[in-house]
Parts: sequence; structure tokens; C-alpha cells
Amino acid sequence: MGSQLIISKAACDIRAALVEDGRLVEFFLERRGEKDPSGNIYKGRVVKVLPGMAAAFVDIGLERPAYLYVDEISESWDELYSLWLKEEEAGPFLREQGQPAIDDLLHPGQEVLVQVQRPPRSGKGARLTTHITLAGHYLVYTPTLPQIGVSRRLTEEGERERLRALLTELKPERGGFIARTASLSEDHETLAREREQLLALWQRILRKSEASRAPALLHQEPEFPLRLVRDLFGPEMDLVAVDDPETCRQVEEYLAGFHPWLRARVECHTGAEPIFSRYGLEVEWRRLLAPQVWLKSGGYLVIETTEALTAIDVNTGRFTGRSNLEETIFQTNLEAAREAARQIRLRNLGGLIIIDFIDMARAAHREAVYEALVAAVKKDRAKTTVLPISPLGLVEMTRQRLRDSLVELATEACPCCQGQGAVLSPLVVAHDLLRQLSAEAREFPGCRFTVQLHPEVAHTLREEGKELLPRLAEDCQVEVRLLEEPSFPRGHYNLTRDWRGLRGR
Repeated sequence: MGSQLIISKAACDIRAALVEDGRLVEFFLERRGEKDPSGNIYKGRVVKVLPGMAAAFVDIGLERPAYLYVDEISESWDELYSLWLKEEEAGPFLREQGQPAIDDLLHPGQEVLVQVQRPPRSGKGARLTTHITLAGHYLVYTPTLPQIGVSRRLTEEGERERLRALLTELKPERGGFIARTASLSEDHETLAREREQLLALWQRILRKSEASRAPALLHQEPEFPLRLVRDLFGPEMDLVAVDDPETCRQVEEYLAGFHPWLRARVECHTGAEPIFSRYGLEVEWRRLLAPQVWLKSGGYLVIETTEALTAIDVNTGRFTGRSNLEETIFQTNLEAAREAARQIRLRNLGGLIIIDFIDMARAAHREAVYEALVAAVKKDRAKTTVLPISPLGLVEMTRQRLRDSLVELATEACPCCQGQGAVLSPLVVAHDLLRQLSAEAREFPGCRFTVQLHPEVAHTLREEGKELLPRLAEDCQVEVRLLEEPSFPRGHYNLTRDWRGLRGR
């Protein structure tokens, strides 16, 4: 079974689902008014150079300055110099062995040609690179890197060699090319045609850069739906379904520009039934974001993301196996490895990921689980590195951050727990309140205190304060009124004082 791309465009946002072998594997979301600048090319101006961080802040016209690490500055110094380093601003250009320091390459006020590698996220500016890439449908042109490459998703060695030979013929004087997955079985003429388009685009960008003052946008990526089709559509894709007529027309024209018969793979959904429901993909946010994921066998995963890493814990759950404990654990881990790879891709988890498999005694079982995980992540477009299972049963892996994770896009910190994922128990809140009432009663004798609080906390307070509250009333001549507010979070209460409350008694 091939893959399908389902795109739904509404007035508020655009959502898309990638289906492989009948299962949802990637979900995309872009809100109107929150355009992703990834892939855009800018002429920026260096604002500040931070040698201690080996980075520089660059103004490219976004809300906040973007940052550029020294590792993301082109290693081809002559080409870099000719492209964006002005001679009158160059100063001493050090060419020492190894990686030059950031302040040898950049200085405040300097103009630089950059591309957004990662959008702004979590209060941070966008991440930039000078390793420019211009993506076509079949090829990626790298004007600052003279490399020849083939997509790692093309695994047949004969086809890889054929494409490498074609790219060697097509390689221009400056830069290089990478063959994308869609280039599978494509001929020299097709690739040569796109080569010319990409080279012409780069020349237009350079001309616009010469005529523009920083900060300036030199090249903008296509609209979100077309960008998805460009990056995801390949020989294995059977269908692109779209529920917006204008977007559907644009997708048809885009694909027909490569092969007229590809138009037949585009379906314009016009029925009253929502397109996700039509294809059995009605996305339930709670299920996509839930920390617990059940496996078909009865085992389950627990997925928790922190600032530093994402932890995935594997449990046997309801799965009791058929023969012995060792086989039960092996089968659970095997299924968990495949599902963990799917969940990582579906939730778009990035950075450091730790998978805690159930301990396996046999080395052969550990190797089989590891190979199953590696095979599953090969389907992922994001670059991943997976280390073998450690003696403790842990797998360490890293995954490239292509965009914000689903949790970052669809959720925000809980106002009740401030993102901790837990709230104080009614008992602790009641005890805190009793302490505060005791102090307030001694400081403001003869006063009426009104406390607005959650019903559960009020019940606990009455039970825990059945001795203290009457004693405060007698010793300090105070009155305590509890007003139950079901809408209040359990950890929140309001305490007010009223001096007039007891005067009329």
C-alpha cells in the first residue's frame, strides 16, 4: 500500500495528514497569521557578535533577531567572501587551521546572506545558516557547498549510483546537488530541466541581494500546502486529497508541470463530510497528545517531554504472553520499537530521546529490537541517530527538529499547575490556608475573613480545622466564612478581610 497526503484548509488554519500503509504517521498544522519562515532566504545585518557563544545575532526583519552559529557559516571561504562579505568591510580575514572564531568572520553592521534553518520557538529567535539550499521537486541545489548526494530514503544501490552519475554531469561550476526521493527513475532530461530552474532562481536571488538593503527578504518558500506537496510527493504516493478548490487547482498545476498524468493523483474533496472523516482520519487531539499509547498486544508506552529530553517508557500492561516471561518481554519491546518510531514522527519530537525498553536477558533479543527501531526510523524524513541498546535497556537517539512539535503547536502551560503537570492536594492547600488564617487572626483581631475556595478544599478545611477555627473565633474574636467556588482551581483561593463585618453584632 502506498501513501496519501490529506490537506484541509479552513479560515483559521491548515491541517494536513500523511498516511503510510493505512496509518497516520505525520500531522501538520499551520495557523493563519503564523507563517513559518523556514527555508526563506534573507539579506540580514549582524547586530551583535558573541565570541563566548560562537554565535552572532542577525536582524532579518522578523520580530526578534535570529542567531547564526559559527558552524553554520560556509566552509568555502573564497565563495563565502565573494557572495556576501563586502571587501570594504572585510578587515583582517584570518585563515587559521581549524574552525575560525566567529569574530574573525562577522562584525556588527555587516551584511550577510542567510537562510532560516529553524523557525522562532519557545521565546528564541530563528536559527540561521549560510549553507543555502534551494529545494525543487527532484533536486536540492546547494550553491555554497560543492557536494553531490542522494536521499538516504533511496536504498537501492544501483539507482543511487545512476543518480550520482547524473548529478556529476549536471553539477555546475559553483555548488552541488542532492537527488530527492522523487527523483527515483527520473531521466536526465527531467533533472536537467529542474537544474536550470534552480540555477536561474539562485541568480535572481543574488541580483535581488545586490539591489536590496538589509534586512530584506530575498526568497520566500511556497505556501504551506504546495510546500508539503513539493517535499512529500514521490513515486510511492497514490493520492493527494484537498478540500479547498483553489488549493486543489494549484496542486494539480504544480504536479502536471512535471508529468501531466500526475494530475490524476489529485482529488478535490467537495462533499459535506469533513475530509479527515472521509478518509477515516478525524484527528482527536487528546489521543495525539496523550502521554499513554496502547499497543495492539496490550502493552503500552508512556511518553513524557521535558526541557532537556523526551523519555519513552515501555510497559507490558495487559499483555501476558503465551509461553514464558522472556518471550513476552521480547514481543512487547519489538512492537514498542516500531510504535515508538511512529509516535516520534507523528508528534514531531526532536532533540534527545531516551527509550526505556523492558530489560532483556538475551543479547539476540536486544539486537533484534534495536534493528527493528533502526528500520522504523529510516522512513522518517528527519535525520536521526540511534545508539545500540545499553546494558540498562536504554536507547539514546537524537532527531533533527524540522518544526515545532505537536505539543508546542497545540498546547500551552496549564494555568493551574504552571506547567508542572501536577497540582497541590486539597490537604496541603487546606493546611496552608489554616496557617495563613492563624497569622491573620492574630494580626487583625475582631475581623471577618471570607475565603473563596474550591469545594474539595473547603470540605478538607472544615475537617482539618474543626478544632482550630473555633479556637480562633474565641481567642481573636474573628469570624471565618467559607464560600465554595466550583470554578476555582483546587490550588487557588481568595482571602479577604472585612472590618465592618462584626461591628453590628
